[in-house]
Amino acid sequence: MAQQLLRPWAVRSASAFRQTMAPFFQRFSTATVVDNLRYSKSHEWTRLEGDTAVVGITHHAQEALGDVVFVDLPEVGKAISQGDSFGSVESVKAVSDVYSPVSGEVVEVNSELTESPGLVNKGPFEEGWMMKLKLKDPAEVQSLLTAESYKQYIEEEGH
Repeated sequence: MAQQLLRPWAVRSASAFRQTMAPFFQRFSTATVVDNLRYSKSHEWTRLEGDTAVVGITHHAQEALGDVVFVDLPEVGKAISQGDSFGSVESVKAVSDVYSPVSGEVVEVNSELTESPGLVNKGPFEEGWMMKLKLKDPAEVQSLLTAESYKQYIEEEGH
């Protein structure tokens, strides 16, 4: 008899928990791919700010790497072509090259990553950005994946 009384309570509690936590899980899942960015198949993102592109690695990439312990960034003034390696990210698991999704001249690097490389894990789309480029060819941005196509790419490739 006690189990029969307990069961409806448990079902109501589980339902209430799902309803209460839904906004959290929805926010978490949408944080993995940001809508207003463009993405490369090598898991870098780009955000346009006028004629400047802010570049970093995706949530998916930092998650695959694990705890980031070192970030190697390019020098300000360096010219970089789309698809070229501009630095590397070292984690407790591996060292990975990072590739530029667009061409341009480096106008700023996130020097905070030198002292706090874990910012890449904490907020890859916010404080974990890596460099800013003055765009050479703004049309290159259109060749990158949209948020929706990047989500699909991750799912299809089993990343």
